[in-house]
Amino acid sequence: GAQIIDLMMLVIDVTKGMQTQSAECLVIGQIACQKMVVVLNKIDLLPEGKRQSAIEKMTKKMQKTLENTKFCGCPIVAVAAKPGGPEAPESENPLGISELIEVLKSQAYLPSRDPSGHFLMAVDHCFSIKGQGTVMTGTILSGSVSLGDSVEIPALKVTKKVKSMQMFHTPVTYAMQGDRVGICVTQFDPKLLERGLICTPDSLHTIHAAIISLKKIQYFRGALQTKAKFHITVGHETVMGRVMFFSPAPDDFNEEIQENVFDFEKDYLYQEEYLSKDSVSSEENKENGQAGEVQLPKQQWALLEFEKPVTCPKLCLVIGSKLDTDIHANTCRLAFHGVLLQGTEDKNYTETFLPKLKVYKLKHKEGQVERVMDDYSVIGRSLFKKETNIQIFVGLKVKLSTGEDGIIDGGFGQSGKFKIRIPDGLKPDTKMLLTVASKKKSKGGKGDMTKEDESSKNDSAQPVTISLSFKRYVFDTQKKMIQS
Repeated sequence: GAQIIDLMMLVIDVTKGMQTQSAECLVIGQIACQKMVVVLNKIDLLPEGKRQSAIEKMTKKMQKTLENTKFCGCPIVAVAAKPGGPEAPESENPLGISELIEVLKSQAYLPSRDPSGHFLMAVDHCFSIKGQGTVMTGTILSGSVSLGDSVEIPALKVTKKVKSMQMFHTPVTYAMQGDRVGICVTQFDPKLLERGLICTPDSLHTIHAAIISLKKIQYFRGALQTKAKFHITVGHETVMGRVMFFSPAPDDFNEEIQENVFDFEKDYLYQEEYLSKDSVSSEENKENGQAGEVQLPKQQWALLEFEKPVTCPKLCLVIGSKLDTDIHANTCRLAFHGVLLQGTEDKNYTETFLPKLKVYKLKHKEGQVERVMDDYSVIGRSLFKKETNIQIFVGLKVKLSTGEDGIIDGGFGQSGKFKIRIPDGLKPDTKMLLTVASKKKSKGGKGDMTKEDESSKNDSAQPVTISLSFKRYVFDTQKKMIQS
């Protein structure tokens, strides 16, 4: 339903104000529509002497709530739709309804509609009429339809011919985007379709996974974490899906991203969670000495893997929620919203589709220089475990904490030690540092420490560390290590 709203009416109980559910409706409204009218209902429950001031108070409160939303300054109308509640006699006249109708008339507008493109309709009722056939009523989301056209019910893989159509009880031969219409077909059991999509044959795809661009909903408490499961609403369906978040490579954080397109040629950085102001922990920033602003990318994406396939148009709205949250907990269940950029119909998408997605993790390992062999090579330790196959790391570049660049040349002995070649040679200072360190080691080993050795050991130099950094693509079957 969120896909078909042109103007939204948010109804609030004037005696209670915004409830959790009202707030969720407001969030969906911000995602899915441009205009809103707020209706404060049940004013008959306010004592007549204090009614006006109570309405004014609640109106001010609502204006404050809407201040930082796209509906700032929208009309707010007070009514009693059914004074006395559902049990009251019919003779009770509603209050404020004529004012509400005037406001709705002033806010209503003709949205721009376009009959081109594939026919797609959201069906919300399906029933049979004796002697006629089965009628599907709903809203046309895109394209147009005429008498005699074939339409597909993609969820059931069934195609039917349009036998007759009606709009508001009037027979028509044509309908287009934005129209509410009933379409009659024959030999179709209405029990098979309560609601869903119908379309031009073969124009909709049933997908197992998708890439979406997304934004976190600011009222959602808690982080959006990779590998978490959310209720994913796409088109007319809500299914469980697992997410993996990723962002542009750090150098491209500020680059303008083309809307509604996904570029498979680019490299993307894997994220353990969606990056937002509150996600990057302040502890980390203190460590990195960045107490100020956290750099956030202009756009982030997620890979969605659905627990069961979904049928939906490309570029449709996606909403991720945690619908299993306790409804009475005063918390927003809607977590993120986005646009579906790319789906895959292949059941074996992990083998065919995912390897095209160049999302990488940055890996970093640290070790220490054990000793110098000669001016152009050193032996390192603590970078690999004893059982690691060092052969796969041969040829990778490393950096010494003293500034030299090295290349891993191969293993050395059986305990995970390795040899590093230093193409430009060791600096004299480094060599001295390492020679002094290894001499101390050999002296200390003899167990006859003199006072002098004690003091020089205490101000002994820092060990020389070796750092190895590389990228590994998440969906690379060969798990290759890549350095720029």
